[in-house]
Amino acid sequence: MIVPTFDEAATIAATLEGLRVRVPDADVLVVDDGSPDGTADLVDQIAADEASTGAARALSVLRRPGKLGLGTAYVQGFRWALDRGYDTVVEMDADGSHRAEDLPRLLARASQAELVIGSRWVPGGRVLHWPKHREVLSRLGNLYTRVLLGLGVRDATAGFRVYDAALLRRIPLDEIASHGYGFQVDMTWRARRAGARIIEIPIVFVERTAGVSKMSNAIIVEAMTLVTRWGVAHRVGQLLRLVRHRAT
Repeated sequence: MIVPTFDEAATIAATLEGLRVRVPDADVLVVDDGSPDGTADLVDQIAADEASTGAARALSVLRRPGKLGLGTAYVQGFRWALDRGYDTVVEMDADGSHRAEDLPRLLARASQAELVIGSRWVPGGRVLHWPKHREVLSRLGNLYTRVLLGLGVRDATAGFRVYDAALLRRIPLDEIASHGYGFQVDMTWRARRAGARIIEIPIVFVERTAGVSKMSNAIIVEAMTLVTRWGVAHRVGQLLRLVRHRAT
């Protein structure tokens, strides 16, 4: 389990407790970007308390010197997990928006696909406590991504995921420079091009009730710019291949 954090002291304890209850044997790595609110120190204390009581899981903290971005946090977490020989790697937010009770269903399907996405926008998925404009923005952004890239995925921006480690080893992690929603689309696009089977499982996404959202206009603009660039290149490539085929 990779859980990136920046100023999540108000939510991290509840998130870790939910994981302990629902998936007690799953090891957890918290990747903290130098949280001023002491998130990393709190996780260290929780880890020490669990170790003293003989908890089944290993809870670790990877401290980074500052706010380096969600994408780089996950890439560093992926490398950390791969170096230690884990077979399955999970992405999950720390703010309570991804419910621990949904995780066993995602893990149960991991043997059937190399990427399992906890999806808000497949039948049965939904969001709670979002303003209507944010839901519309997410749905339209995912529709734009699906049409332009031909991904066949309804929630390419989702951050609740289960990866097969073998897939992560096939993806050139050093080439990834995107952040936020752009990172999630980037990973989905790379997984699809790597020939991975991708399935979506409906989840209930809950808007955070504590702490401050890290979403910004810059993150949205980055994602749309990247998707447009990738999509245009993809469609031009398809057109060129068609022209060459007809010419022969």
